[in-house]
Amino acid sequence: MGFLKKFTKQELSWMMYDWANSAHSVIVVTILPIFFDSVAEYTADSVSSMSTWGYATSIAMAIVALSAPFLGVFGDIRGMRKRLFTAFLALGVVSVAGLAFTPGMDFTSSPEAAGRVAAIVLVLYILSTIGFDASCIYYDAFLTDITTEDRMDSVSTMGYGLGYIGGSTIPLLIFLIMNAVGIPMLTCLGIIFAITAVWWLVFSLPLLKNCRQTSGKPYEKGDIGRNIRGVFTTIREIIADKPMLVYIVAYFFYIDGVHTIISMATSYGTNLGLDSAGMLLALLLVQVLGLPFCLLYMKLASRFGARTMVGVGICVYMFICIFAFFMDSLWQFWMLAVLCATSQGGIQALSRSMFGKLIPDRDRSGEFFGFFDIFGKFSSILGPTLVGVVSAAAASRMLADQGLTAATATAEQVDAINKAAGPYGILSVILIIIAGALLYFFVLPRTLKGDERKI
Repeated sequence: MGFLKKFTKQELSWMMYDWANSAHSVIVVTILPIFFDSVAEYTADSVSSMSTWGYATSIAMAIVALSAPFLGVFGDIRGMRKRLFTAFLALGVVSVAGLAFTPGMDFTSSPEAAGRVAAIVLVLYILSTIGFDASCIYYDAFLTDITTEDRMDSVSTMGYGLGYIGGSTIPLLIFLIMNAVGIPMLTCLGIIFAITAVWWLVFSLPLLKNCRQTSGKPYEKGDIGRNIRGVFTTIREIIADKPMLVYIVAYFFYIDGVHTIISMATSYGTNLGLDSAGMLLALLLVQVLGLPFCLLYMKLASRFGARTMVGVGICVYMFICIFAFFMDSLWQFWMLAVLCATSQGGIQALSRSMFGKLIPDRDRSGEFFGFFDIFGKFSSILGPTLVGVVSAAAASRMLADQGLTAATATAEQVDAINKAAGPYGILSVILIIIAGALLYFFVLPRTLKGDERKI
């Protein structure tokens, strides 16, 4: 890979964590919902499993979001960033390893057995998501330690690109090959969850070995209390810094569309009755296309600026949400996958580096990235929750209109109702990403006039 030669050892080691944790993103976030939907079919209430998955995602994001500023503060104590990163990495890896045993559990014998397995899956999913997202707070904060401001866009974007070509593509390809050669689906799931845990751990080692925290202050007695109180000082600083405030509020809304599409895509497709194998092949295409499009975003950002390219990504995702509302067939899911591949990595990577340039004090990068993360995570709560609430409400209304309940409806009726109710949840996401677009395109430029920070 000649295009990696211009990066330093520390930069490459940092990028490898995207390679490592992307296995979680594609296997746990996209394949696990399909398995959960299969388990949910055997529970006492199988109506709108998509809403249950949305609630679980929201719970995990809420836990991380509420704790993110405080986690970031502790990461700014010299020497603590890597220790906290390691702790949450371990939580995520162990939780995914636990998921490897769930496909072998008996969930078909009774609704009660299915309910127990579904609960275990949800708990492990929530724990793995907490480990993933909390570790990313410290991973993002390391960006200001391992590179310079003028290299942040390229380093951040290349990290996402490597994640696509490695951590996202290879584990998913292994899963599809196992399935294609006739290995039973439940066995495939158990094996791939185990591989994901090992993959995540092994490819995190370069960061653990080679990346050092250069920002932050040495610990002094009373620092913990002062730092916790300092969170509220940082809130006041962010409110007073108009470009930063407007940017992260806009980010809150527009990234909601990105996160919701990522976390709910296969669950939404399953409710529409789309073929699971076809959806997974489409997701593999997303991973294969991810690196070249990240490289394209990186090159265009160096020419037109990161802010312009994030704006392009917002427009793409506005169209994606509208397209998803009308989707009802597998070929349209493939079209949606290609559209996501064009901008998914670029918009997230450049959003991260743009915020890094806005941080006024590099010794407090963990604290500021904690607040950046809280906005990102609360957006991850809003989208899946709205999708869950709106689709569940629509499904309940459709049941009532037909004089049915979850207990009296047949499996065919439930499938038909879930398929009809799903698009109503997507409608709420369209409105949210439009709100982000209005802030980003019309309010943010006004706040940046005369500001020397180049984003």
